[in-house]
This record gives sequence, structure tokens and C-alpha cells, in this order.
Amino acid sequence: MALAGKKVLLIIAGGIAAYKSLALIRLLRAQGITVTPVLTRAGEEFVTKLAVQTLAENTVYQDLFSLTDEAEIGHIQLSRAADLVVVAPATAHILARMAAGLADDLATTLLLATDKKVLVAPAMNVRMWQHPATCANMATLAARGVHVVGPDEGDMACHEFGPGRLAEPPAILAAITDLLTPAGARLGPLAGRHAIVTSGPTHEPIDPVRYIANRSSGRQGHAIAAALSALGARVTLVSGPVNIPDPPGITVCHVETAAEMRDAVFAALPADIAVCAAAVADWRVAEAGREKIKKTAGAPPTLALIANPDILAELAAPGAQRPRLVIGFAAETEQLASHASAKRARKGCDWIVANDVSPATGIMGGADNAVLLMTEAGAETWPRMSKEAVASKLATRIAAQFATD
Repeated sequence: MALAGKKVLLIIAGGIAAYKSLALIRLLRAQGITVTPVLTRAGEEFVTKLAVQTLAENTVYQDLFSLTDEAEIGHIQLSRAADLVVVAPATAHILARMAAGLADDLATTLLLATDKKVLVAPAMNVRMWQHPATCANMATLAARGVHVVGPDEGDMACHEFGPGRLAEPPAILAAITDLLTPAGARLGPLAGRHAIVTSGPTHEPIDPVRYIANRSSGRQGHAIAAALSALGARVTLVSGPVNIPDPPGITVCHVETAAEMRDAVFAALPADIAVCAAAVADWRVAEAGREKIKKTAGAPPTLALIANPDILAELAAPGAQRPRLVIGFAAETEQLASHASAKRARKGCDWIVANDVSPATGIMGGADNAVLLMTEAGAETWPRMSKEAVASKLATRIAAQFATD
């Protein structure tokens, strides 16, 4: 077992999804991973200390102030002895405390004291996950290098449906495996390479209940992230709001706005490869309303728009942090080749993947794609195929490019 002997510090926070942490512990132990559990007081409302201790075959820690542990500065030792710190489930409460840098119990003190990678698996009500405060907290944590897996979309214990379900234990295990596997131990032609992929739309708020968005499903970007990972790359996926699950074994940062996406992308640098597949909103409202804009009998409100950050152009600009291969996407409704060629020159990227998203094609939000790949060598027309097939073909082309460099 490649992970035998690795040590995971598992923080179990208080939410109904805590029951899945027991299955996660079993999966980790089956891989030979040592699990040191930290059970918050709220977490103990959902799973028992005895169950956690029995499955982990290890002491369960709860108390920040323990004469035995603190004689050896226990919270520091726990945070430093692990190879990886995992918070599963990560509730809205503990994520907010992490973002604020609080250290008011054992779990948050360990998180503040650790010098190891941290992986969080969010789990909460859909409205809590989509609340601006949670979105801001996740952006803050992403900028600090915290890794994320999930959440999934589906039915919840609160009888609502949407994103917020804890990722399934096998998906969390895959993310843990990815973070614990040295880059040099990866297999595949892209082993040792780091790829950043953006995916999905962005939502630009007009007021607390309305936003500017587009019809991007995120299927193509997510498929590209999975295809690159399958070829051995370490992948960071920065995703706007989508209704599809995260690819397993990939570090995912969930964002809402273009500004948050830009910050998450640049926090993930350095990288060898950047694939900007997200349909980022070109503009945002200059001053989003603090309260819901009321519909009145008069004229509709005038929205003053300003430009969003140009993530692709910033990534492609010359500099020490520019990825070796920067790939953009061009979604067009007419003059596909000429618009794509102009965009490639204007943005300064290496390749452009262009597609016709006019309504008759059914490509925007659909399962298939038909693309035109623009490179310095010229243009290639690819036939219509599934988005997964497009992703596989693009990943193979990327691997071939690095093989000849």
C-alpha cells in the first residue's frame, strides 16, 4: 500500500454528515493510514467518541486544555505530527472560524498551528453554502492554499435540494490520496506537472437575490480537469457555481464571482498548465444593491456595469509566474475562426479552444461539443463528440506538447 504509514489528523465537526466520517476512517485505515481523530463538542452530538476511537484505533482528542497533553504542548505536536489535516465534515461555522483565524477550541487551534496541507470537505444547508459570507470565507481559505473536496449536490437532511452535501467518503479518500502522493510518484505523461483549470459560469450580484450569469454547465471544464489528472497531472480546479459533482482526486476551489475566481487562480500558482474553460462574466454591476431592488411602476433601474478581471490575459502575460502552456476558450455564435484567432492574439495565450454556442448547436449546457483548436501552427477542426472525449483529446495534445518541449 503506497500510503501505508502516512498520518492524517481528522477533524470531525458538528453536522449530520459526521456519520460519513466513520466510513472515511475505515477507508483510510484500509490504506494503512494512521488516523488521529479530533472530535469537536458539536461533532459529538452526531457521532460518539467510542465509535470514532474504535474505528480509528487511536485516541480521540477533544480538550484544548489537558494537563497530560499540554505538558508537551500537545496541540502543537498534533498539528505537526500529521502529514495532512482533514476537516470532514467542514461546517459553515468551522470554515468561518478558520477564515477569521480563530483558535478558541482544540480543532481551530490545531488548524492555526499546523504547517501541513489542509483539506476541507464542506457540508451544510444549500442556503448556507451559497450565502455571501460562506463564499467569501471559501475564497479566503483558497487564497491561503486550503484544499477543498465537494460539496456534492442532492437531497439533504433538511429536505432541501442543492449543493451542500458532504462529498462521499471514496471521493474524499481520492482527494487525500492525491495530496499525500508525491508529484514524482505519479504515473502518466503529465506526472510532476501542475495544471490549473477554470470551469463553469460566474455569478455577478445585482442585489442579494439577483445576479448576472450565463448558461455554462461546467461539464467541459470539469471533464478537462479529470482528463489531465488521469494523465498524472496534479490538478487544481477553480469552479464557478455548477450542478455537477467535483471530479474525484482533484483539489477543487468553489467560487461565485469573477474576482473570486481570479484570486483563487493566482493563489494556486505556480503551474505548468492553465486551461481557462470557465465562462467568466465580462462585466459586473459597479455597485451591487445591499437590499433587494424593488419593482415599481416606473422605469426599470439602470445598472452601471464595469469590466471584470481578465483572468486569461493576466495568466498569459509575460512574467516569472506565467504557466508554460496557457489555453483559453472562445465561445462564439458567428465567425468562429476569425474571432478565435483574434482572441488568441489579443489575450496572448498559446492555444484557443473555440466552439460555436449558438442556440441551434445545443452545445452551451449540453453533453457534446465541437471545437476548433487554434495554435501557433494553425487551426484544427474536431468533429462533434462528447465533452469527455474532447477533454481526453485535449489532455493528450497537452501531454504531447510537453513531451516535445
